[in-house]
Amino acid sequence: MTEPPIEILRATEADLSAIRKLAGIVWRAHYPGIISPAQIDYMLARMYSLDVLRDEIQRQDIRFERMLMADQLVGFASFGPAGEPGVIKLHKLYVHPDWHGRGLGSRLLQHCERAARERNAERLILAVNKRNLKAIATYERNGFSIAESVVTDIGGGFVMDDFIMARDLNLNS
Repeated sequence: MTEPPIEILRATEADLSAIRKLAGIVWRAHYPGIISPAQIDYMLARMYSLDVLRDEIQRQDIRFERMLMADQLVGFASFGPAGEPGVIKLHKLYVHPDWHGRGLGSRLLQHCERAARERNAERLILAVNKRNLKAIATYERNGFSIAESVVTDIGGGFVMDDFIMARDLNLNS
């Protein structure tokens, strides 16, 4: 049996509640063992409140994309300016755990790369937890490499211990 076609569509504020719900599912399935349950709850509350998501769209020029299969949200990504010319930051990229292993994350990532090129970006960067080996491997398969190591205090007694990964974008491709 073949899978239904996949659509990747720009999200609007009306889609943020579904994105928030999917983020909770993904984080609670994927991050135990990488970060503590308390940090998962803290970061979800901090990064995925509807007010924060709305602010990202309205004021920070962050674009959200939804990945749909048969009108079901199976993944999402967000990206926006990184604060330096020619650089776009991938803020979020998640696929529902039931759909892992089908190349959907890579497909969503490639969609974001094309959108970054459309914004004349020369480089795409992202932050990934150093212990998130599955994501790091996916990014490396898609041409990203580790550019630096950072530890960021996010309050609440928690830190983000991340690699910054980067991929140069060929604007002619």
